[in-house]
Amino acid sequence: MNGLLEVIARHPADAERAQEGGADRIELVGSMDYDGLSPEPALVGQVRRATTLPIRVMVRLRDGFGTDGGEVVRLRGLAEEYLMLGADGLVLGFLNAHTEIDVDVVLSIVGEQPGHGWTFHRAIDSCISTDRAWRTLPQLPGLDQVLTAGSARSVTEGLDDLVARATADPFARRMIMAGGGLSPEHVPWLARAGVRAYHLGRSVRPDRSWKAYVDAGLVRSWRKLVNDSVPPEPTA
Repeated sequence: MNGLLEVIARHPADAERAQEGGADRIELVGSMDYDGLSPEPALVGQVRRATTLPIRVMVRLRDGFGTDGGEVVRLRGLAEEYLMLGADGLVLGFLNAHTEIDVDVVLSIVGEQPGHGWTFHRAIDSCISTDRAWRTLPQLPGLDQVLTAGSARSVTEGLDDLVARATADPFARRMIMAGGGLSPEHVPWLARAGVRAYHLGRSVRPDRSWKAYVDAGLVRSWRKLVNDSVPPEPTA
C-alpha cells in the first residue's frame, strides 16, 4: 500500500470497519462537536481491543484552539492516560492569544522528549501567519504529522496552498496529512506534489453523517485511490 490513510473513529465498530477497509491508522475522538473533542479514557481501551491499527487520540476539551493553566494540567493527565491504555500517539494543537502556535502549552502536554509520534491538528489553519507557524513546527519534539486543509475552511479552498507548500518545502512535504473536506479529486494533485498522508471523516460514512458507522467499502475505495495516486516510497 502506498501512502497513509487515517480514518476518524468514534466507536470500536468504526475502528473495526476502518481496518477492514484498509486504513492505516485511527484518529479517535469522543465527539465531533467543534470538529473533534477528547474521548473518555475507557473508550481508548475499547478501541484498542477492537483493532490492531495504530491509534492517535484527540487531546482537546473545548471549542477553539486556546487553553489555560488549569485545563493544561487536565489535558496532560488525559494524554498520559490515553498512552497507558494503548494509544500509539496523540493529536493536538494549541494557539496563543496572537493565534500563533503556543509552544509552551504543546510541550507541557507532549513533553520535551516524547516517546511517541503525534499530530499537530488543524489549529495550524487558523494561525495568523501559516508561514510563521510552519517555521515553528520543527521546534516541536516528536511531531511527525500535521493535519491541514491549507485553509481554515476546507481542502477545496486550501488546495493551491497545500500543493505550493509541499512542492517548495521538504519538511512540509513530509509532514502534511491532507484533511478537512478532502475530496477524491484533490488526491492526484496532492500526490503529485509529494503529499503521502490523507485523513478521512465524513467521506467514509453513509450519507456523510457522523451518526453512521464507518463503511468499510467506502474506506476501501479511498484505499485504492491513494494506492493508485501515491507512488511507492523510493528505496535507498
